[in-house]
Amino acid sequence: MAQLEIPQERILVVEDEKALASVVASYLRRAGYDVTLEYTGPDAVTVARTLAPDVIVLDLGLPGLDGIEVCRQVRTFSDCYILMLTARGDEVDKLIGLSVGADDYITKPFSTRELVARVQTVLRRPRRPAAAAAEVDLEPPRVFGDLRVDAAGREVWLSDEPVQLTRTEFDILDVLSGQPKVALSRRQIIDQVWDVDWLGDDHVVDVHVANLRRKLGDDPNEPRYVLTVRGVGYRMGKG
Repeated sequence: MAQLEIPQERILVVEDEKALASVVASYLRRAGYDVTLEYTGPDAVTVARTLAPDVIVLDLGLPGLDGIEVCRQVRTFSDCYILMLTARGDEVDKLIGLSVGADDYITKPFSTRELVARVQTVLRRPRRPAAAAAEVDLEPPRVFGDLRVDAAGREVWLSDEPVQLTRTEFDILDVLSGQPKVALSRRQIIDQVWDVDWLGDDHVVDVHVANLRRKLGDDPNEPRYVLTVRGVGYRMGKG
């Protein structure tokens, strides 16, 4: 009997330094992924539409359209994971990248093995076990004032209007709203949303929370839904 072939996850690598792109692609292919290479911003957007990748490894400095604009355009039609590469030391670039929908970033020069590990980490999400998923399917939407969170359907409404969140933004809201009385540290959020083996700056959580608050109309100085617990992290409010 012929064995069923498990489809490979698709990775789109967008990097204008062709030698680096080739090395990255080689390591990802060795890890078992189906890898497509593109070298310009416009081509990246076009291919992302047709390829429907699971992950895009996206360089910030690209010809035609930079990585920020590519990310912005891709987010209009895809919720794939986006890992942004930046050669710049300026934190602003990283924060802008995350604000337009990137899930994570890694700064050049980087270890190719670390990049592959980051890709493997995001592809392990969602990490909810089957038993827990079954429980979520039976769970009614979580309500916090005018905010409703449907964990099973991965949908969010604010005053009965749908709210469009990235995967990472939703995952953070899912973790917080699923434990509404618990104050979670950045590391605890990372362990549940990314992975316990994730390596990077814990403050990436702050950027995603800021984006989440903006989409929920939350005043960062007096938030109703995602509250800051000073010296600890975040927890859900009552709305």
